[in-house]
Amino acid sequence: MKKISFQSLVEIFLVSTRLGFTSFGGPVAHLGYFHEEYVRRRKWMDEKSYADLVALCQFLPGPASSQVGIGIGVMRGGVIGGLVAFLGFTMPSVIALIVFALVLLEFNVADAGWIHGLKIVAVAVVAHAILGMAGKLAPDLKRKAIVLAALAVVLLWQTVFTQVGVIVVAGIIGYLLYKEHNVEKAPAFTFPLSRKFGAACLALFFGLLVLLPILREATSMNWIALFDSFYRSGALVFGGGHVVLPLLEREFVPTGWLTAEEFLAGYGAAQAVPGPLFTFAAYIGAVINGWQGGLFATFAIFLPAFLLILGALPFWDTLRRNPNIQGALMGVNAAVVGILIAAFYTPIWTSSIVEAIDFVFAAILFSMLVYWKLPPWVVVLTGAIGGALLSTLV
Repeated sequence: MKKISFQSLVEIFLVSTRLGFTSFGGPVAHLGYFHEEYVRRRKWMDEKSYADLVALCQFLPGPASSQVGIGIGVMRGGVIGGLVAFLGFTMPSVIALIVFALVLLEFNVADAGWIHGLKIVAVAVVAHAILGMAGKLAPDLKRKAIVLAALAVVLLWQTVFTQVGVIVVAGIIGYLLYKEHNVEKAPAFTFPLSRKFGAACLALFFGLLVLLPILREATSMNWIALFDSFYRSGALVFGGGHVVLPLLEREFVPTGWLTAEEFLAGYGAAQAVPGPLFTFAAYIGAVINGWQGGLFATFAIFLPAFLLILGALPFWDTLRRNPNIQGALMGVNAAVVGILIAAFYTPIWTSSIVEAIDFVFAAILFSMLVYWKLPPWVVVLTGAIGGALLSTLV
């Protein structure tokens, strides 16, 4: 392990915290901010190493931008540096969303017009995400067919196992269809972590994924059920932060832990804060069990991402050259688009667009985001104000 001074850890924390306060715009934008700060300005990494790290984090399930930040921290300061970089980048949005949840509960404003406006913001944001992801992750007819099949299965057979099953089957289909896929040759790539340490992290990742559902069934402890729901959601997200939406919705809305209105209001608010979209979990945890629940949810949903990046770094050089693994991932990513479209229909569309004027307002917000390229916080603020005005007209 790389030895790191306290001064260097403070530097990593301050730089990552500044990025946590200013990185608006989603994962792709975050990667741009990271490149500017870590590669161009501070030269903590070279261009090739950064590109390889981004490729690894796109390959793994979980929040790609957070995992890139952790990886940069690891390169700079070992495992502790990765943890410090993660805390700095994540905590600003976690705190903001916990405060929002507590205000929402304290003043009972779930039915307020501006909350409905935030739900319409979610329509525009997820529609934008779907269009971008579909173009990149399902460019050919085979993967478009996987998208359609995943969409149909998730909507028509809504069980707790459906989404996991769809992802597994899509991976098998991707392997069969794309196992001859050409893999681009890449230069050698190393990180300051041993393979033994990486194997231990991967073993813990898969161990928790298997053990937590068993403990959940064997006990009646709410905190184990919550930990399992957040951990599993964080562990099964392929394709970006927006994909966590359907996973979290299936875990917490049907079970009655929070209402569809509370869920979508928080998702809309999550668009207004910088940092990773996974911090939406902090809002859900705070609605369920106050600020303690928010911190607990944050730990649980990010833990698999942390274990995966630490576990995969020592093996990445071998994995990225394997066409079979890349083929399976191509199928999984296509299925993810179908899952996200299903979530776009329900609960987002069905609970947000109830009048013609709602659709018009959603189209305006979508245009602001996609065509006028306005910052997400401007779109969210417009949604909240517009929702309050619409409530006085309808």
